[in-house]
Amino acid sequence: MTTIRRERRQGPSVLRGSMVTDSTYDQRLLDRRGPTDWLHMDPWRVLRIQSEFVEGFGALAELPPAVTVFGSARTGRDSKEYEMGVRLGRALAEAGFAVITGGGPGVMEAANKGALESGGVSVGLGIELPHEQHMNEYVDLGVEFRYFFVRKTMFVKYSSGFVTLPGGFGTLDELFEALTLVQTRKVTSFPVVLMGTEFWAPLIDWIRTTLVTAGKVSPHDVDLIQITDDPDAAVDIILAADRQQQAGTARREEVAARHTVGDAQ
Repeated sequence: MTTIRRERRQGPSVLRGSMVTDSTYDQRLLDRRGPTDWLHMDPWRVLRIQSEFVEGFGALAELPPAVTVFGSARTGRDSKEYEMGVRLGRALAEAGFAVITGGGPGVMEAANKGALESGGVSVGLGIELPHEQHMNEYVDLGVEFRYFFVRKTMFVKYSSGFVTLPGGFGTLDELFEALTLVQTRKVTSFPVVLMGTEFWAPLIDWIRTTLVTAGKVSPHDVDLIQITDDPDAAVDIILAADRQQQAGTARREEVAARHTVGDAQ
């Protein structure tokens, strides 16, 4: 009988059996309890964080235009949401986008599968977790991260938009972080699409009836979110935003060129 050993990804490494520790890098970084040796350890952690950014930038720099797909790792392969993820990954690949996910099972696996089977670039950005999780088999390029904030930077930097399928706390975290970046204009021309109208409708209603009514967000902030059940419609939203961004870039370059010519004269 084969013994199944514990396994955990830790940055670029894989630990098994007795080598698996009881805490993660994120936990140790954020834990302020215990002796004052953190005064000596944290400066060195900065170097590790820096190296993780460098590794991520280096691995992803040559990606074609990409879209990040979020959703639950607990979604079963026989579910409608999994099939939706496959269809979305396929549609994005056929439109020329690389598909980026968290690299895990469920919806992430579905989107990677759709992209891979359609000849697209399938990317997984994994994270060290206390529980065991493997990079799914449909990932072409997988990058492992120790720190959530580094991984989140990669999701945003290398994506033309986010498409979010039904999910739990992690999915909601990524969704609202993306909305905050768009709302505060830290990123521009960055569409956020929700897929699964039945699942997301109560959340949208709550935003309108509670957050807007209480003045916590503006009515037009709700328009930052677009919702559909159709993968092709989701891709059309991403493409329209991409064209808008390209047009804006062209206009800025034209204005800069005119100023350059004027200064030369």
